[in-house]
Amino acid sequence: MTDARLRHGRASLTLSFFVQGVTFALLVTRIPAIQDRYGISDGLLPVFLAAVPILAGVGSVVTEKVVARVRPRVVLRWAQPVVMLALLGAGAGNALWEAALALGVFGLSVGALDASMNMMGVSLQRAYGRSIMLGFHAAYSLGGIAGASMAWAGAHWDLSLLVSYLPAVVVLLPAAFIGSRWYAEGASTEAGAGETQGKGAAASVSFKLLMPLCLVMSFAYIGDSTVSNWSAKYLQDVLGSSEQLSTVPYNVYMVTTLLGRAVGDFGVRRFGAVAVVRSGSVLAAAGFAVVAVAGGAWTGMLGFTMLGLGLCVIVPQTFAAAGRMFPGASDTAIARLNIFNYVGFLVGSPLVGALGDAWSYRGAMLVPMVLVLATLVYAKSFGAESARYGGGHERPRTVDVG
Repeated sequence: MTDARLRHGRASLTLSFFVQGVTFALLVTRIPAIQDRYGISDGLLPVFLAAVPILAGVGSVVTEKVVARVRPRVVLRWAQPVVMLALLGAGAGNALWEAALALGVFGLSVGALDASMNMMGVSLQRAYGRSIMLGFHAAYSLGGIAGASMAWAGAHWDLSLLVSYLPAVVVLLPAAFIGSRWYAEGASTEAGAGETQGKGAAASVSFKLLMPLCLVMSFAYIGDSTVSNWSAKYLQDVLGSSEQLSTVPYNVYMVTTLLGRAVGDFGVRRFGAVAVVRSGSVLAAAGFAVVAVAGGAWTGMLGFTMLGLGLCVIVPQTFAAAGRMFPGASDTAIARLNIFNYVGFLVGSPLVGALGDAWSYRGAMLVPMVLVLATLVYAKSFGAESARYGGGHERPRTVDVG
């Protein structure tokens, strides 16, 4: 594979991560508007919200089977437009069944999209011979900030969901589809479609070996969903902030996530994935501890800032570790690992809410703290010394492609 093709593949995949960040943020930040548009009751809303990650897990499982016959880039090329059209459908309908259909399609296709994007990211990282995975996820974080900003503008000017969603879809869907012409994958993945990624590959992925990474993925998303779902309520109800100030922690968390991922690859190249994941876990746990004992809103925001910088490195490196652990069956491993993304998302918010109601929200923050710290127990699963990328750990056949 030529250097130019790798560079083009990296740029086009970065665009796809960015587009997915925008799309997902536009959906989740306008949930109240979707509820109002379709008249979804408070009792029924959790069913709709739970259905999306459950169906996304199904989509990830299906993708594992599909990539045994076609390349991940083919799955991604068609899944991304479907996700965006499903978003548009969620903003255009009127009947409850239309909302159910749009969100169902969104869930299934987003599972395929997440799995195939990360398969390709791991494959490209292998071809580069150095850490680039965090950069892809930084693009996702940037897209999330852009999408949340668009959603804020739509809510501020009281725009309908369709009007809010349409500009993003009209601009980004063609851009992502055209960019998909330059998708590229590493040699092992390309050779693996229909061969190493078939039944033999599936059998070679030991669930016992993969389980530590699955647990880390779940723990990371429990922490992430705690911030996204409870930071505003915690600041306002527990720390006594104003309603306006209570919206700041999540924005700060998103910005620090972007910054941490933007520079994270340099840390992996210099110190190795194990050291970076350990440092991120300790920093995130310290952030939860600061939030739990905070005496005021500004101290609480410091804790959420630490959380963003700590948690941001864990998920990309977990995908990368699965690719290194099963180099001949990385697509299968990543598809299975991706399911635990949604497990963490499903568990995190209800867990903290139940503990907060039954005990205290300060105490509830200690649970994700302990779970994130448990990542230290599994840190060795992120690769031996020889598996690190970059700076003194770089592989001899590294291709310097910028």
